[in-house]
Amino acid sequence: MICIGLTMQFLIYSYLRIIMRLIFLFSFLLICHWIDGQASQNDSLIYKKRLLITSTSSGLVYSSSLIALNNIWYKDYPKSNFHFFNDSRNWLQMDKCGHAFSAYVLSQKTGEVFRWSGAKKSYPWIGFSIGMSYLAALELMDAYNSEWGFSGYDVVANFSGGALYLTQELVFKKQLVIPKFSFSPSPYAKVRPEILGSNFSEQLLKDYNGQTYWLSLPIGAWSSKVKKMNWLCLSFGYSVDQKLVGDENLYLDFKASRQFLFSLDVDLTRLPIKNPTLKKVLSHLNMIKIPFPALLFQQCKVYAKPIYF
Repeated sequence: MICIGLTMQFLIYSYLRIIMRLIFLFSFLLICHWIDGQASQNDSLIYKKRLLITSTSSGLVYSSSLIALNNIWYKDYPKSNFHFFNDSRNWLQMDKCGHAFSAYVLSQKTGEVFRWSGAKKSYPWIGFSIGMSYLAALELMDAYNSEWGFSGYDVVANFSGGALYLTQELVFKKQLVIPKFSFSPSPYAKVRPEILGSNFSEQLLKDYNGQTYWLSLPIGAWSSKVKKMNWLCLSFGYSVDQKLVGDENLYLDFKASRQFLFSLDVDLTRLPIKNPTLKKVLSHLNMIKIPFPALLFQQCKVYAKPIYF
């Protein structure tokens, strides 16, 4: 049985390595295809330089960030053999929302950069492929760390976020549903600062009680008849309360529960702003949910929040 288990582990690891290489190869071929295509079909040196600069800088940024993350985040934890980790019940799935959100943003931002570079048709696939390959590399780092492990649920969450961007861009040529994020420090970090963070920057990443993940629906994207205030969004959020332990809902006198929210939001890309620099800055900030009044649903009760962030 031990031999069978080791053999299965080796086969799965080999399969994952092959998938990783195929994803990187697919991304590289897409980029090269568009560089060659633009060179033969478009005499503009601007697009040629943009494509070369974008593809080169993207490879350097992503590879160097993975190396830096491995040295900074993982080096203090003991290594182990490749192993799986079932974290499907942890943090009431807030961490999975974080994975999906990160995958969407990474795919979307990368895709936009390559669209600017001249890949007018393939940019969604390029953004999605690079985003998935980058996050898959992180999952493999987890797989060799004794504190964590390879999580299939993380991979599903990553794929869901990237696919949300890709599908909308391919089918609708616009984003009808925009994932967003908001954060407000919670009082629970003081109870377990070693887990939830001892300062603001740590709590921003670790304290799920202060995080909220949103899906914002711009009314202007759903209906072309809306002319005024087409930047207004209906927004649906998810968060948790009193969650201090990953796989347990009871800790001391605290009992974890889910929170569902309804609020309004602003699609910053639809604001009538003419200044191109300001418009670009706001487009990068569009991943952040704008504070608005909200209705909060928790444990069969409804709470009205005058302002929620």
